[in-house]
Amino acid sequence: MAIYYRWFGVIADLALVLNLILIIAVMSILPGATLTLPGIAGIVLNVGMAIDGNVLIFERIREELRQGTPPQTAIYTGYERAFATIVDSNITTLIVALILFAVGTGPIKGFAVTLIIGIVTSMFTAIMVTRAIINKIYGQRTIKHLSIGI
Repeated sequence: MAIYYRWFGVIADLALVLNLILIIAVMSILPGATLTLPGIAGIVLNVGMAIDGNVLIFERIREELRQGTPPQTAIYTGYERAFATIVDSNITTLIVALILFAVGTGPIKGFAVTLIIGIVTSMFTAIMVTRAIINKIYGQRTIKHLSIGI
């Protein structure tokens, strides 16, 4: 991500690390929760979903920049347009994870718990954390040209 999206990718990578930390933190709070192989598979799936969320956002920003939109407006519009898509895909996955938890036993429940926690944390980090950092960096200054990746 850092190579392809440059500084935006670095910010996304930081959010991804925070996402993993939050998943482990929430798992450590839950009584009786252990990290098993299915739980690790749930974390891997969450990493992919978090990357997908960031790619959606950054590509929307790129589209806006290609159309000649000013950088701050492109960032705002990119996040706004990607939000619905990200929420939709995560809600769909959350519903499936809740069904897996309700119907499954043992390892399936472990996978579902990790997936549910990861969905919530990846939504937070992909949308809120990256947006806060990008707004902190680019929001208070005048930008004539913004380059996002290759």
